Parts: sequence; structure tokens; C-alpha cells
Amino acid sequence: MTQRVQIGDLAIDQILFDFIENEALPVAKLNSSTYWSEFEKIVKAFTARNKQLLQHRQTLQSEITRWHKEHSFDVEVYKQFLYDIDYLIPDIEDFKITTDSVDDEIATIAGPQLVVPVRNARYSLNAANARWGSLYDALYGFNLISEKEGAEKTTSYNPIRGQKVISFAKQFLDENFALEHGSHSNAVKYHIEENTLWITLTDGQVTTLVNRALFVGFNGEKLAPTELVFQHHQLHVMIQFDGSHFIGRIDQAKIKDIILESAVTTIQDLEDSVAAVDAEEKVEGYRNWLGLMQGTLTDRFEKNGQMLTRTLHPDRHYQTTTGQTITLHGRSMMLLRHVGHLMTNPAVLIHGEEIFEGILDILITPLLSKIDILGQNTLRNSRTGSMYIVKPKMHGPEEVKFAVDLFEKAEQLVELPPKSLKIGIMDEERRTSVNLKACIAAAKDRIIFINTGFMDRTGDEIHTFMVAGPMVRKADIKQQKWFAAYENRNVAIGLACGLQGKAQIGKGMWPKPDQLLEMYQSKIEHPQAGASCAWVPSPSGAVIHAMHYHQCHVVEQQNKQLKQDMLSLNDLLTPPLATQIHWTTEEINQELENNCQGILGYVVRWVDLGMGCSKVPDIHHVGLMEDRATLRISSQHIANWLHHGIVTASQVRETLVRMAKIVDQQNANDPKYKAMSDNLSHNLAFQAASDLIFKGELQPSGYTEPLLHAARLKLKGYCASE
Repeated sequence: MTQRVQIGDLAIDQILFDFIENEALPVAKLNSSTYWSEFEKIVKAFTARNKQLLQHRQTLQSEITRWHKEHSFDVEVYKQFLYDIDYLIPDIEDFKITTDSVDDEIATIAGPQLVVPVRNARYSLNAANARWGSLYDALYGFNLISEKEGAEKTTSYNPIRGQKVISFAKQFLDENFALEHGSHSNAVKYHIEENTLWITLTDGQVTTLVNRALFVGFNGEKLAPTELVFQHHQLHVMIQFDGSHFIGRIDQAKIKDIILESAVTTIQDLEDSVAAVDAEEKVEGYRNWLGLMQGTLTDRFEKNGQMLTRTLHPDRHYQTTTGQTITLHGRSMMLLRHVGHLMTNPAVLIHGEEIFEGILDILITPLLSKIDILGQNTLRNSRTGSMYIVKPKMHGPEEVKFAVDLFEKAEQLVELPPKSLKIGIMDEERRTSVNLKACIAAAKDRIIFINTGFMDRTGDEIHTFMVAGPMVRKADIKQQKWFAAYENRNVAIGLACGLQGKAQIGKGMWPKPDQLLEMYQSKIEHPQAGASCAWVPSPSGAVIHAMHYHQCHVVEQQNKQLKQDMLSLNDLLTPPLATQIHWTTEEINQELENNCQGILGYVVRWVDLGMGCSKVPDIHHVGLMEDRATLRISSQHIANWLHHGIVTASQVRETLVRMAKIVDQQNANDPKYKAMSDNLSHNLAFQAASDLIFKGELQPSGYTEPLLHAARLKLKGYCASE
């Protein structure tokens, strides 16, 4: 049985209580009895309201399901029905957001954004430190550079591959920091004289930048700098020199590396990329966030036979040609993603009932951030006194208003200045998408972020239209008109509401962490769409994606977008239904196998190993970044095809059994992995994966969390009474 501390009507897990008492409250300098007393009052005041919001979701879905059973789809008739049941809200008057005290990384600097599980200290530190990344390392280690013609990645340094890396990197310099004459690849010396950067070429010619203003500073001596600093589209690029370095020795200009400002922001995640079902797991995430805010988080681990200790990087400094010292933030600006409104957690009970996890997050994490908000730490995150909280899975403006009201209560609880807690709205649920302007209005003085989350949004799309008809194959969903409208309207509405210069407009994750050439070829579409940030799967991915923000000036793209017409609401409301069923038996089996294998590969790690996000091999053994959003779409897709008879229950069960053996084979080299196929009938992960499909139609909004949490809690020994 879980040990608990009783305070008033709260029964607090001993692990959480000890963390708050011994680690969090002393840093925040708050009185324990006052904190818990006010905590209890807020929980009581907001619990009934949370339940009402969840019931309203169910009521709206029931109305929509009944309508589809009684009507064939006509978008105009359907739209009027949505207005009649208040699913759609009439358009509101135009407005501009009024959020203030926002750091530049969120308000004005466009660049890559990492998302990382905050339960993992090593990953959290890697992401926080990914503000600055080596272009040479990112190019050398991934497939952006071909391995043909002797340029293979080998166990030791391959100079042929290295030369290809250097050539690519210097071409990047030529494209963005062009010389009046010649190329950076022909440079033999860089020096500063009369406040100007001069470059000597192999033919003896001395030249400078076409745009001299791009050079902003240096380190070392003017005639022999160790580092040159440039700024382009608000992002910094650094050329580093060291003739004793093994790369610098072979470079005619003694360049050892080119450093890019890369992961401008990072979402430290308590939601989809973590498995956190109880106090023990929640406290791991909370403790790491506290360490990030204090600047004290460390992690010690073994790599290549050596023990390493990782800490947060310090700020960077450089000199201007006029003698000033400029400080650059050394770390990625960190946001914290909370959970949504649905789930409860046994970390705290009230009258024997689990409290809502979203309420738990907002009453604890500002306590952990107070030292940073008030500027009482050394390695600051926010210099404007703000905490940036990303709020996922909200359905419409009433739920946004609920979150904003909770933020205000949390500020009072933790004794923070008003409006210091800022909100990011994940536009990943259908009722938020179709009412996005009203959702932004509900948080207009706190909002700092909107983001399209394609996978969760697709999962909700499938669930909403579950009975309307069979969905197209997963690979075809992005070609449907609703998707184009979704991506377009998110940016257009955000810009119309004044987010430019005040808040981020984001796009979703690149799913193939090892396929960075493909990412480089395609992900430029995100800044070209007017998005000021887009998610990347790794620090190296951030470096590669950072090049796109030099190639594309996001503010210019946004200004063009402001002059264009937005795609229609009718397009957004049109479901991705298959108008004709013409798939072959082989195509249906391929779709089913792909979905089942992906579901099992993810769920077994979530339930057995507590891994909320990982690189999961697909059926073709290509590693894909998977989290609960990808799981939601796959499970809902099979549930939809089951409902409409595209596949049968026996067909799904047979495929699951077959795919379980494949997943076991793919994980055979993991010493922590326990095979599912040894005892399928009693394997909790296999049963949870099956339930996600066969009970998928009954899951609230098609969410995967209730079944996943139940399975992992059972694995950890919780009984129903706890």
C-alpha cells in the first residue's frame, strides 16, 4: 500500500510530500501549512468544474455521433448543426493579444524547437544545452552527407567524409554570409581591422562581407581571432579557429568548427513523451525541472567506456569591434508542457478520489519555477520573469478559460506576480481548431504559443467521425482538404490575432531522427508556412533545421501570409473519409500490419519500461519517434476500420499475435526488454495494445492514456483501492 500523509482532506503520497517539503518549499520560501491549505481549496474549487468540462465533451460527441447515424454528410448542413449544439462558436470581434514580458526566444526569434521527456535528466540537459550546436558534427554523423566515394562513417575519423562536411559547411557560409569576392572555401585568414572583418583568399586578394553588418563580434585578438560571431535573421553563427585542433590543422584558415544557434527553445515535457502514472514518476520530472530552474541539475553516465558528468552550459560572451562585451544566452529557452484536463493521478487523493493531474501540475510546477521567475538563480531561464507552460489537449475556449483561471490561482498560491505564468495552446483537438480565434481570445493576455499537432489532431478527427464512414489510409490523410485547412488556418488566425512579435506559431515533429537528409529537403516548408518554430527530434536535428531559418526569413513569410486569404472553415470541417473502397486485400493487410506493429512496439516500452517517447522501429525497421499522439492515430484508425467492416476482429487479433513476435525480435538485444509472445494472454502490454483497438471507440476522444495508465499501475502493483 502507498504511504500517505493526511493534511486536511488531502491524502498526499509520501514521496511527493517529502519532495515538496524538503526540496521545493525551502527554495520557494513558502510556509508549508499555508501552501497545503490553499492547495486543498483550489483542488476543491476546480474539480467539479473540470468534471463538467469533461462531461460536456462527451455530450457533444454523443450529439455528433447521433447526427452521423441519421444523416449523410453535407458540409453546410453539418456546420449549422455544429452551431446549433454550440460545438461551433460564432465568430468573435477582431482583437490583438496583449501578452507582455516575453523573452525574445519566444517573441521574436524564429528557430528549431526540441521536445524532451523531463523525467530523463540526461535528455533534459542535452536539450537545454542544444542552443548551440556544431554544424561539422551534425553533418558528419548523419546522412545529409553521402557515404559514397569513400566518405563512409567509420569508427575513426574519415578525412574524405570530413572534407565533404567542410565543403558543405563553407557553402552554407557563402549562401548566408557572402563575400564581396571569392568564397569562404578559399579563405586562408580572417582578421579585424578598422572595425571591419577582412578575409584573405588563396590568391592573395583581401575581401570582406557583402553585408558587413552581419559580422557582430569576435573573441581573441583582432588580428588573430579565436572566434568570429555573425548574426543573420536574428540567429547567431560562430566560426571557431584553432590551428592545434585536428580539424583546424588541416584547414587552410585554421577553422576547427562552425557553431550554429540551433534549439532556440525546448519544451521540457510532462505529457506525451513521458510515462508518469504515480507520485514516484511525477516527482522524477518535477525534481529535474526544479534542477533546471535552479541551474543545478546534473547527470552522470557512461559513454564509450568513460564516466561523464553533464551540467547546464554557461552563457556565451563576445566582444564587439568597439570594445563592448555582449552576452548570449547559453541555453535553450525552456517551456514546460503540462498534461491536459482528462487524467487523474494517485499522487494526491481528496476524499479518497484521485485529483486531476492537470490541477496537480499547475499547483506544483510554478512552485519549482519561482526561483527563476524572481531572478534568484544564477543560470536564468527567463530574463523577463515569466514561466512558459504549454497546455495540451484542450477542447475549445471554455477549457482554455479554465486553464487561465487555474494559472491565476497558482500565482496567488505561490506568491508570484500576476501574469507571470504564460500559456501555450496546443491546437491538437478538433474543437480548438474550429474555434481557434476564440481560444486565443480566452488567453489573450497570457498566450505565448500555438502549435499544430498533426497526430493528436488526426486522432481526434478519426474519433469524432468514427461512425460517419471509413477513413482513408493513414498515408493519405495529409492529402485531404481538412489537413491543408488546419495547417493554413492555424498560422493565419495566429497572425490575425497579433502573435507576430509576441508569441510562437509552431509546427510539428520530424519523425525520423536518423533521416536528416530527408528532413533537410522537406522541413523548410514549416518556416515557409510562416511558423516561427518547428519540432525536431534531436540536438543534431536542431542544427540541420536551423539552416532553414537562414534560408527563409520567417517574418517576411508571415507578412506575405497576412495578405493572403485563409482556407475555408468548410474545408476544415470536411472529414478524411474514403469516398470509394477500392483497396486490395494486400493493401488492407499492409495498413493493418503497419498499425498493429507500431502500436505494439510503442505500448510494450510504455507499459513495461515506463518510456513515454522513444525511437521505435516500424515494420520496415526504420526508427520513428513515437509518443502517445502517434499511438492515438494508429489505434483509432484500426478501430474505425473495425467499425465499418474493412477489417474483422479475428483478422486484427491474428495480426497482433504475428506482430508481437516481430516486435520481440526487434527488441531482442535490449537486456531490459521482456518478450510479449512468451505469454500473450497474461502480458499486460499486449493486452493494453489490444484494448486500445477493441475498446478504442469507447475511449474519451480516442485518448490512449486511460488504458496505458491502468496497465502500468497494475504492473507497478497498485490495486483498485489505491
